[in-house]
Amino acid sequence: MEQLRLNVALLRRRVPNLTNAAKSVGLRPATVSNLCTGKIPVGRSEVRTLVALASLAECSLDELIMRGEKVDMIETGIKTLDVFAPLAKGGTIGLVARPGMGQLVVLAELFYRVKQTYAKTVLLEPEAYHAEVEELKADVDRVCLSIDEAYEELAKTDSAYDVLFAADRSHVVTGEIYRLQDRLLAAGEQHVTTLLLDLKGEAVDDDFPYGPLETLWQFDADLAARQLFPSINPLHSTSSVLEGAHTDQTHLSIQQRAQKLLRRYYELRSFIRVGGMERLPSAEVDTYHRGERLEAYLTQPLYVAEALTGQKGTRVNLQEALQDVRKILEGAADHFEVAELKYTGSIS
Repeated sequence: MEQLRLNVALLRRRVPNLTNAAKSVGLRPATVSNLCTGKIPVGRSEVRTLVALASLAECSLDELIMRGEKVDMIETGIKTLDVFAPLAKGGTIGLVARPGMGQLVVLAELFYRVKQTYAKTVLLEPEAYHAEVEELKADVDRVCLSIDEAYEELAKTDSAYDVLFAADRSHVVTGEIYRLQDRLLAAGEQHVTTLLLDLKGEAVDDDFPYGPLETLWQFDADLAARQLFPSINPLHSTSSVLEGAHTDQTHLSIQQRAQKLLRRYYELRSFIRVGGMERLPSAEVDTYHRGERLEAYLTQPLYVAEALTGQKGTRVNLQEALQDVRKILEGAADHFEVAELKYTGSIS
């Protein structure tokens, strides 16, 4: 069956305030968000939902629905990102987190890693002062003070280079980011990947905090509280990279199997908190312990945190990570203690 996905760029361009627009025609913002990132496949969505979106964008269904297009990923070497919610090249990525969950550390790590390749990093100065952003600037090629300055910087960059451009949600709320993206699109600049932060932590309470996204990274309070970093929730983080017609089916299969295991593991953790380990059914013991191992494996030492943690940063390529996850799923890693898998690289 031909793979289908929404034309997210068109929605972003035609319906800047999609949250309110969706509500006005009876659509749940969360549903629209999940369609944009691919968490809900277009083929499984209700016809009335697609018709309503096409009406909002003043386009036909053929324009709204893209068939067979490939969305490339930027491989980061960060296991939980690459396996569960890949960074969509040239797309818009939203980070949803409360302060203290590590979103700026993840952004700094991305900047550090891509600068080792053929990419450039640009940061738009937040409207309000945030002390933690000052540390981030050390890993940025260029800090811009205004939208116009950011446009000039992005537009003059050679298209042979990938550009990671980061901005705070305050610039999304004002509509400036959408206008910037329109200008870049009109100028034919397709090599800019936009990362949107929420420095105030308000996006957590919004069903659709950034408008249409290609990738969503949802940070998890429980993972952060248990010091399991990067604390990105592998169930609620999504990416359209895994929904294209050219998707690596092995990657998609392993991701889905891993999510199924983690979902059951989280359910069992809740059960154990109430009844204790002795109440765990014998048929679920392997599932629980493999979920524990997978959760531990998804932690990773980061380069930008070396001075703080004393652990050397690691990079794990996607194929290694997929091989490791499959070993955990199939029981080939059952001989590892959970502690052995925390903050390590590849086990292959």
